[in-house]
Amino acid sequence: VIPPPVIRIESYSEDSISFSLKMTTNIKVSGYIVNIYWTFDTHRQEKRTLIIEGEKSIQKVTNLTAHTPYEISAWARTELGDSPLSFVHVVTSGTRPESPSLKAKAVNQTAVECSWTGPRNVVYGIFYATSFLELYRSPHNTTTTSHNMTVLVQRDEQYLFLV
Repeated sequence: VIPPPVIRIESYSEDSISFSLKMTTNIKVSGYIVNIYWTFDTHRQEKRTLIIEGEKSIQKVTNLTAHTPYEISAWARTELGDSPLSFVHVVTSGTRPESPSLKAKAVNQTAVECSWTGPRNVVYGIFYATSFLELYRSPHNTTTTSHNMTVLVQRDEQYLFLV
């Protein structure tokens, strides 16, 4: 039986998490698959996947949000097959930024001008879809460091926007 890997949080800050991975067996590890999950504004679950080659054990994930709960799951790829999943939870330190205040205005039938308030020097994600279900499961999205963006949409559709 292949055991799950041990995930240990080494350190965390406002915008990063460092963790180590190790196996409690002598089975040869060829790599790890790691998923980092977090929920965005209670509407959208985000995921980042890391593919780690070899038995390398310490990883640092950056560009995270302050005071946000993250779930890290991992499994090992071994010479005998894949291991079971292992999970760990951590909340980044600091104060979570306030949600931006979004205004969306149709420019014409295929363009919407989005503008919002919020801190400078951060990355904003603009998510949009024609239904709440699509907004949650698979929205169109883009990122920017500015406080406005023109989004191109399909004509004759109503859209929901989230920043």
